[in-house]
Amino acid sequence: MHSQKLSQFDPEISEAIEREKTRQENGLEMIPSENFVSPAVLEALGSITTNKYSEGYVGKRYYGGCEYIDEVETLAIERAKQLFGAEHVNVQPLSGAPANIAVYFALLQPGDTVLGMDLGHGGHLTHGHPVTYMAKIFNFIRYKTDVNGLIDLDNLRAMAIEHKPKIILVGYSAYSRLIDWQKIKDIADEVGAVTMADIAHIAGLIAGGVMGNPVPIFDIVTTTTHKTLRGPRGGMIMCKEKFAKAIDKSVFPGFQGGPHENNIAAKAVAFKEALEPEFKEYAGQILKNAKVLEEEFKKRDYKICFGQTDNHLLLIDLTNKNISGKEAQIALDKAAITVNKNMVPEEPRSAMDPSGIRLGTPALTTRGMKETEMRQIAGWIDEAIANFTDEEKLKSIRAEVLAMVKNFPLYQ
Repeated sequence: MHSQKLSQFDPEISEAIEREKTRQENGLEMIPSENFVSPAVLEALGSITTNKYSEGYVGKRYYGGCEYIDEVETLAIERAKQLFGAEHVNVQPLSGAPANIAVYFALLQPGDTVLGMDLGHGGHLTHGHPVTYMAKIFNFIRYKTDVNGLIDLDNLRAMAIEHKPKIILVGYSAYSRLIDWQKIKDIADEVGAVTMADIAHIAGLIAGGVMGNPVPIFDIVTTTTHKTLRGPRGGMIMCKEKFAKAIDKSVFPGFQGGPHENNIAAKAVAFKEALEPEFKEYAGQILKNAKVLEEEFKKRDYKICFGQTDNHLLLIDLTNKNISGKEAQIALDKAAITVNKNMVPEEPRSAMDPSGIRLGTPALTTRGMKETEMRQIAGWIDEAIANFTDEEKLKSIRAEVLAMVKNFPLYQ
């Protein structure tokens, strides 16, 4: 075994990691699905728990020597239950997509129908987009938003009555409005469907008490543990007790092998952080910051998809600015502002060169930025988009960004 430090044994990897650390520290991370974990979460993620194989569940492992691993996983489960009010929790999914797929295989037979949100209207690939393998196995029917940018619940009910889905799935990756969990549950009950929510983007806002919680209402709720929840990259499934056995069996042995216990340890740490009073303040500030960005962009004649934001993200249609989402992403990268190109509802362009950009406030809020900084950042974004071919202007904005972020150190 090599006892050298990474920088000594593998300087190429070490230097690439250091460059990435510098990039994170010296820029404005505005991709709404990204965040910065705490040193404690990083410590657990890089711990010796990565050495242990632990196929199975607490008290029912295939391998011996799991008594302390059981302690770690139990803490993660119990903290998640407390955080969300869940009856049953499985913390083993490796990320959000496998969590969703595990639910499908737990509840569905090939050909069964799922009513899910259209990707172009803010949904997620795993909610039934035709390019995914799941769409070849199950029958996904996709609902959309209305002209006001809201999920049309009357239309959703009509579709549910017509198609009789086994699962009604709500949740999103680019939708910026609230969801009426109870009304969707009522529709599902009317047609005998199972309710499933994918709260990957808003889990931290729910945990912080600033958005409604579907866990007590819905049958099954999936989430990632990063994004607004500010934990390691991973997944989790919460469900009513009646679905627990099927869900657990689907995750293991149905879909995954040995869980990544270092990741589960880091999840447990993140859940403990989210139970602290400070996390509620953090979640509230995420919303305040997003609302300021909305106001500033509207002042500058940007089209906010869905009309406004009620959460941590904004989807902006740049058509009236004569720039594509891809061009804007590239220009903002040069200005040290990281966003992602994104499709808008009824997208006329391609997915790889779409009309919009998606941006959000979780990572900036983690660094301690507030309303004043949001106003400055909105101005920089507008300048960069207006001057996207002017390399000198983009370099000038980058210098201003660097001066600001030095006041908000990431890792001391």
